[in-house]
Amino acid sequence: MNNKNFNLSGKTRSEHDLLGNMEVPVEYYFGIQTMRALDNFNISSSRLYHYPHIIVALSDVKAAAAEANQELGLIEPIIAKAIVQACKEIRKGKYHEYFVVDMIQGGAGTSVNMNANEVIANRALEMLGHSKGEYTYCHPNNHVNRSQSTNDTYPTAMKIALYRSIGDLVDTLRNLIVAFHEKGKKFSGVIKMGRTQLQDAVPMTLGQEFEAFAATLEEEVLLLERNRKLLLEINMGATAIGTGINADPRYAEICTRHLAEITGLPVVKAENMIEATSDTGVFIINSSTIKRLAVKISKICNDLRLLSSGPRTGLNEINLPPMQPGSSIMPGKVNPVIPEVVNQIAFKVIGNDLTVTMASEAGQLQLNVMEPIIVFSLMESISILIKGLQTLRKKCIEGITANEEHCKNMVLHSIGLVTALNPYLGYETSSQLAAEALKTGKGVYELVLEKKLMEKEKLDDILKPENMIKPRKMS
Repeated sequence: MNNKNFNLSGKTRSEHDLLGNMEVPVEYYFGIQTMRALDNFNISSSRLYHYPHIIVALSDVKAAAAEANQELGLIEPIIAKAIVQACKEIRKGKYHEYFVVDMIQGGAGTSVNMNANEVIANRALEMLGHSKGEYTYCHPNNHVNRSQSTNDTYPTAMKIALYRSIGDLVDTLRNLIVAFHEKGKKFSGVIKMGRTQLQDAVPMTLGQEFEAFAATLEEEVLLLERNRKLLLEINMGATAIGTGINADPRYAEICTRHLAEITGLPVVKAENMIEATSDTGVFIINSSTIKRLAVKISKICNDLRLLSSGPRTGLNEINLPPMQPGSSIMPGKVNPVIPEVVNQIAFKVIGNDLTVTMASEAGQLQLNVMEPIIVFSLMESISILIKGLQTLRKKCIEGITANEEHCKNMVLHSIGLVTALNPYLGYETSSQLAAEALKTGKGVYELVLEKKLMEKEKLDDILKPENMIKPRKMS
């Protein structure tokens, strides 16, 4: 940990745990167990404070537990009140800088749980008129962690954090969908060639292409919303392995009720607490859903790069906003850097999904100790996707323009027009026309008239681009 983030006086307080004593700077709201985690797990550059939703969810869970314990007469009201008040302050953004443990850690989340317990306990102590570390009056384990285990508080808090984070992702995705719909309307009159297998197919409008982008993403909104609801089944009261040891028989229901009131979310107690404590299926399905979104977004970015390729030797149907010079050696080159970066985000999300899968499979018996890497992978995927979708919308989609005349000319000179003649001339004749057009360089329109296969008036009507972009009754 970098101490420069805190104003330290040099004074310390002595704390102890089962491994011995340690001096803790008096300014720190966290204590000895968080200090040990900092020493043991200096693994990544990602700390709890990078993910505010996690910190807020932890405070929600601890407040609900305190209220349940007070209701059951297990904690003195004055202590419970101080814990709840400390949690409210954390929920408002205070003391987040003291949630310092690494997102990647051993111990199934114990370091995260104890980091929260210590910060909340020390802030509660101040409210009670005591100094940090005077745990006789409010103890991280005896009071803040009463009736709990890491194995129920950690997954419950992580589920709430993920539920809210996915909500943020959905909001960001909706904004991107609106941008695609707006371009769909703007480009509704731009005729272009559709393509299959990178070969000319049949005409369509650029508007239809962008509306399809919007539609495929709207499917993801529905799926994300549906699957994140599965995160609302929690196991508070399960304690260590789901049997509820050290918890009052009424605690699980009461704590769940308080948590629903605090969060405003319809959380429900799991029917089988042993299963709920060891199973990570809900993380797998939500990771898979996020991966599916990443795959679709990446495909769209591939399309944008193809459609804007050139400008002289590619498709050049659309122009992406120029964001930066594209080469240190080739003057005038501008690259599709925004779709490129979103592609790379998608690759990372896909990799994170594999991590979630492997970590979920690694669970053993009554607990999956790999939940920290599961949560980190999911939170990272959501975070970078949100930033990527915002960047794609603001720096790319909203500024796209169409090369309308170029698109139209490619339609008029495309051999793909022969497909529209197939119902009238038959497959064999149409195939011969296509082959001859390709060989001679003549247009399909020109060859039909030359061979007197159709009257000009009827041919003109069939080959009107606007007549080829939707179903039409044959006459």
